[in-house]
Amino acid sequence: MESAFDNLDAAGFLEIWQHFDADDNGYIEGKELDEFFRHMMKTLGPQEKATEERVQRLKQRFMSAYDITADGKLQIQELANMILPEDENFLLVFRREAPLDNSVDFMKIWRKYDVDCSGYISAQELKAFLKDLFQQHHRAVSSDKLEEYTDAMMKIFDKNKDGRLDLNDLARILALEENFLIQFQMDACSKEERKRDFEKIFAHYDVSKTGALEGAEVDGFVKDMMELVRPSITGPELDKLRVILLGHCDVNKDGKIQKNELALCLGVKLNA
Repeated sequence: MESAFDNLDAAGFLEIWQHFDADDNGYIEGKELDEFFRHMMKTLGPQEKATEERVQRLKQRFMSAYDITADGKLQIQELANMILPEDENFLLVFRREAPLDNSVDFMKIWRKYDVDCSGYISAQELKAFLKDLFQQHHRAVSSDKLEEYTDAMMKIFDKNKDGRLDLNDLARILALEENFLIQFQMDACSKEERKRDFEKIFAHYDVSKTGALEGAEVDGFVKDMMELVRPSITGPELDKLRVILLGHCDVNKDGKIQKNELALCLGVKLNA
């Protein structure tokens, strides 16, 4: 990247992101995208006139290189990769070999860092999460920088501005894949299809392969199941729903949901 962005830090990046993500939907797209590349052209080459043709050419060049999802929109990580110097790219620590596609893994992270079990991630808990991520990526970070990055993350992802992150905020940070259950229609198919779909569903959430859902596996299933009905649920709501599900399905009261117990709850006959 050329020198215009060489000294950009987390606060400067945050300012750019918030300015161009005008509708606060987590993407820079449409007219926002054109405005961003018009601004970028003026920043990178102030001596050149930012004609529409030049802006579109610049947009095409950068989108082909940085729009990893190829959806014609810029996600926050994609923008960071585009304009932040590598030593300042605090979002690099969220880059993974494969996307986080299982709510069970997501809930393990949630439970680990919601230390006070409040159902939310506070700024202090987020800072602990970031610190661990930097260590995992073997990146040294000063306490001042950690504060700066935590503050930037809170401002970017704390959508309701209550000073804490809820389940959906963290899901956005970790780029959690689409709800696994969306692909199934448990009430609109034959008994054989229901049984086949149930087997896929149980195998997906039974990450430990023990034949029973427990801990974060129950959490992940509850989260996905409830979000089919409502777009988002909070941590405290998930905790209540988890108790209700266990009360309804955990017949032998061992704190787990056995495969046959979940099948009974969902009205699926395994040996039909």
